[in-house]
Amino acid sequence: MRPANRFRIAVVAACPFPWRRGTPIRIRRLAQALAQRGHQVHVVTYHLGESTEGDPFRVHRIRNVGWYRKHAPGPSYAKFLVLDPLLQRTLRRVLRQQTIDIVHAHHYEGILAARWARPACPVVYDAHTTLESELPFYRLGLPAGFKRIIGRRLDQLLPAKAAHVIAVSERIRDRLIDLGAVDPDRIDVIPSGLEPALLAAAGSPNPAAGKGTVGFAGNLGPYQGIEYLLRAFSEVLRERADTRLLIITTSSFAPYEARARELGIRGSISLRVDDFSELPRNLSEADVLVNPRPEAAGLPQKLLNYMASGRPIVSFDGSACHLRDGKTALVVKSADVPSMAAAILRLLDDRNLAGQLARAARKQAADEFTWDARAAQVEAVYERLLSRAGLLPQPAGSSGR
Repeated sequence: MRPANRFRIAVVAACPFPWRRGTPIRIRRLAQALAQRGHQVHVVTYHLGESTEGDPFRVHRIRNVGWYRKHAPGPSYAKFLVLDPLLQRTLRRVLRQQTIDIVHAHHYEGILAARWARPACPVVYDAHTTLESELPFYRLGLPAGFKRIIGRRLDQLLPAKAAHVIAVSERIRDRLIDLGAVDPDRIDVIPSGLEPALLAAAGSPNPAAGKGTVGFAGNLGPYQGIEYLLRAFSEVLRERADTRLLIITTSSFAPYEARARELGIRGSISLRVDDFSELPRNLSEADVLVNPRPEAAGLPQKLLNYMASGRPIVSFDGSACHLRDGKTALVVKSADVPSMAAAILRLLDDRNLAGQLARAARKQAADEFTWDARAAQVEAVYERLLSRAGLLPQPAGSSGR
């Protein structure tokens, strides 16, 4: 159903856009779905990214910073000192040149750029994670404990800069409320959606017995728990020597080469470039898909991809948002490598259980996670917020607009 009101939205994407990982995927799919529902969408983003040809929104990039080509996620001093000020200037130019009803800022760099630009319209902050949980995993030349303290303080301060907050999970919502960062009536939970191509192309949720491929898809950032994955796989390999580990990624495996050789598993690891058009086929090759991320306040996009793929899942509980142990996946205690290895082996051996979990996860993904439904929820947030502020645009077709 088309909405009665049409909004003019400036989306702030402080990341390479579009790109094949969780944050850029959420931003792009929501922008597409909102535009397809009749809204005018402007995406303000970095100079990096893939083609947006054919997308129903307009992209405004910062000027080209030729020496900065990093596509990996995470904060850096270069982003904070160079890219984010350019993002703020680009947003300010868009606000000056376009009539904008609402600014939708994704992640912390997005809310900072939005506040620095000082828009006259309300700002919605899209909280993909908490910095308290994620910042310690990045190398910033600071002790991990100090980074956690900084992250917690930013979690307390920055969401309050927005008129309203959208959290991708109940866990983020509850944490921001507990920290006093936002009142309960100023935050909604709107998870990400799944990729329709994955659901349409999913293989049979009953993989044949006798295979032994363990799969991981995603970037190899430090927070992803790749060390845990490698150690768990080494234990699996001791029990089943014919098992292989398939890693689907755009990241370099170089930081883990020495560790894989030390564990004696490098010869059993296959690397494949993460091409989204090939992702359904690549995921279908795995007999078990693994999420080794020890902690995530939000909903990792890989879990939605895994759920849609029709393959059974093993996950640490610290990042198992929406997964139910024994119902849609096997969920084990975070950082418990022996338990993760045992769960992988259990699914490799028990194909009936593997099929049951895969079918249940796929059904949940198909029933609950579509991007159009997510866009309708975002739309409702805009309408409530603008109505309270007395800034609601006239309905399409009325004489007032």
